[in-house]
Amino acid sequence: MPERVYIETTFVSYLTARPSRDVVIAGHQQTTHEWWDTRRESYELCVSQLVLGEAGAGDPQAAQERLAVLNAMPLLETRREAVALAKELIQAGALPAKAADDALHIAIAATNGVSYLLTWNCRHLANAAMRPMIESVCAAEGLKAPIICTPEELLEAKP
Repeated sequence: MPERVYIETTFVSYLTARPSRDVVIAGHQQTTHEWWDTRRESYELCVSQLVLGEAGAGDPQAAQERLAVLNAMPLLETRREAVALAKELIQAGALPAKAADDALHIAIAATNGVSYLLTWNCRHLANAAMRPMIESVCAAEGLKAPIICTPEELLEAKP
């Protein structure tokens, strides 16, 4: 059985967005497409209702394109344990209060036993400085935190 990857909203946003003129964003878009084209078949991709809600917001055409990619993926349950873990991540200082949705992304992945959380959110998710505290809070609850990474980091991984 392949490892599961939680697809966070920023990933699908980069995947479906029009090419950017910003060099950094364009590079992220290119890496996202490369991962999608070469690595996605190696994993079981999944999302949450939170991802669908975020992806469905904004420009109607862009939202439709994002949701078209996501709708084929299994939907993870957002259990009470996930909501409690997200609150604990905030209370412990693993993530700031303004990143409550990001804490919930982590918590949903952790409580569903997902191996990876794929994101371009490097402020609150794929952030090496925050990773130890996130892992510590999850471990204190008897859970394994997902490996939070960018497509670039997971591109070379061999499941």
